[in-house]
Amino acid sequence: MVPGDSIIEATIGEAQHGLRLDRALADLLPDLSRERLKALIGEGQVRSSAGGKLTGSMKVVEGQQFAITLPAPAPHDTVAQDIPLTIVHEDADLIVVDKPAGLVVHPAAGNLDGTLVNALLHHCAGRLSGIGGVARPGIVHRIDKDTSGLLVVAKTDKAHEGLARQFKDHSIDRAYAAIAYGHPVPAAGTVDSWIARSDADRKKMAVHREGRGKHAVTHYRTMERLRGAALMECRLETGRTHQVRVHMAHIGHPLIGDQVYGRERKGFKSILETLSFKRQALHAKTLGFIHPVTEKPLTFHSALPIDMQELLSALHV
Repeated sequence: MVPGDSIIEATIGEAQHGLRLDRALADLLPDLSRERLKALIGEGQVRSSAGGKLTGSMKVVEGQQFAITLPAPAPHDTVAQDIPLTIVHEDADLIVVDKPAGLVVHPAAGNLDGTLVNALLHHCAGRLSGIGGVARPGIVHRIDKDTSGLLVVAKTDKAHEGLARQFKDHSIDRAYAAIAYGHPVPAAGTVDSWIARSDADRKKMAVHREGRGKHAVTHYRTMERLRGAALMECRLETGRTHQVRVHMAHIGHPLIGDQVYGRERKGFKSILETLSFKRQALHAKTLGFIHPVTEKPLTFHSALPIDMQELLSALHV
């Protein structure tokens, strides 16, 4: 292990008993793809408490413990770029940004520049927490490219550690505005499930049986009934990949515009084409946390962006 590497520990549960090692770890660690885990196993970056050489195809048993070493991100030639940002709050330790839909959070294959990180490097003159590695300086959490709304970024390592701790213990207040197909019954409720990668498509997440993947809880309520749709508020108790999108689709009310977890429903095509609405109707509207340095409670709100306002108007009964 070299400086900058990190280690993730995983224990095989009842739901993973008898599975291949790469499949079992992909269930337990949904943020890592199965292909990535296969590569890590082949590189000797996965170790068992029992020792011995590991292969991706070996079968695992309940209770087995594994340690996965994640090498520090290879440096990207991440450059500071003067990209306009909507700054909601900024101090010496952190910055809260209202991200527009279409902006990728950090550089990755296919998006090596033009990201939020490129913009922040310019705005902050390079002063961002280094804990996320060269590829993701300051990034504590993220929202999807085509989701808009509030995001907090750490400028110092102390702030990064404090914010990460709050995300881990689920004490962050996060609420999303979503426009979903149909009218949920009941109008308010809770989706309590386990989320892991889909068996049919590894690029997607899906609801699975208890114990497989990560526990995910979303509290939803209908804010306004629309024509064939509803304006929803979704509050996250946990923060899993694509959580709101997966949970709303799971209860039969996928988000309008979501090409991954939902299909365009009859009567909506002309509306979406007229508005040129081509993304999931999801906006991170509320973000609240305890400042990791001053220990003062902070809460921020963001109004619906214009494209979602227009969609809302077009769907009014």
